[in-house]
Amino acid sequence: MNKLALKLSLATLLAAGVASGALAKDKTFALIQYNQQVSFFTDITNGAQKAADAAGDKLLVFDANNSAQAQDSAFDTYIQQKVDGIVIVSVDQNGIMPAVKAAAAAGIPVIAVDGILPEGPQASQISVDNYAAGKLIGDAYVEYVKKNLSGKATLGVVGALNSDLQNLRQKGFDDVVVPSSVSTQVGVVDGRNIQDQALAAAENLFTGNPGLQTLYATGEPALVGAVAAAQSQGQTGSIKIFGWDLSAQAIQGIDEGFVVAVVQQDPFLEGQKAIEALGTIAGGGTVEKAIKVPVTIVTKDNVDQFRAAFK
Repeated sequence: MNKLALKLSLATLLAAGVASGALAKDKTFALIQYNQQVSFFTDITNGAQKAADAAGDKLLVFDANNSAQAQDSAFDTYIQQKVDGIVIVSVDQNGIMPAVKAAAAAGIPVIAVDGILPEGPQASQISVDNYAAGKLIGDAYVEYVKKNLSGKATLGVVGALNSDLQNLRQKGFDDVVVPSSVSTQVGVVDGRNIQDQALAAAENLFTGNPGLQTLYATGEPALVGAVAAAQSQGQTGSIKIFGWDLSAQAIQGIDEGFVVAVVQQDPFLEGQKAIEALGTIAGGGTVEKAIKVPVTIVTKDNVDQFRAAFK
């Protein structure tokens, strides 16, 4: 997309956000989203909207549709509009920092959600401990292989190599699984945090490794893609999948027995806390520099409590 077309697209979408936002009683906050196609991100938006509505504030939402350039331009627009605070779910954690610094220089506080930004002027970072949670799912994997696969299995990974946080999830997982010697890794494929690409990458992983026994997916698009690939290639009776972020597809996989364990974050709470933090700052208060949100390992034993959110 050329720069002029991008600006026109941004202007149209941002104007639509103003028109559809809740009636503001006080402050106007902006949420710059990674995309609005993945349920993890839409849950962040829903949590943010709930918090804004409860406080009587206006929330403007911009869908960057996986574009770091679009996020940069959205920052420019919101700075010009002099919003009272910005929440960023970043596509490129390093590349977004000049925009974050520009907002801070303009007196606009920035809260980062999910993607971990480098040290900078952002008011707070709201996220899970991706490395620690990666170790948790690694523990679940090792326990399962020892109990159910005679202590040894081949392993493939569908990651998002452009995502620092998903690389952390893989590192946490690897730091538990590799020393355990329960698996032989056949390769890591890159789904780039986009569902269609993750599906193609997972299909290639299955095709290139007949008889693959286990798979680890580092994010929702990767997990949905892995589930779809297992179904399309008739592997649901032989593969065991571990991953991140529930979806209707992942729950179906749990019910059918080929998805074993899923790290479930609380994106709704992350969005809610982000807007609440901006409200605190706008009221003259301070917030913690890092706000961690806990995770749950979802299996067949506790999946029922999550079903309603994905119907």
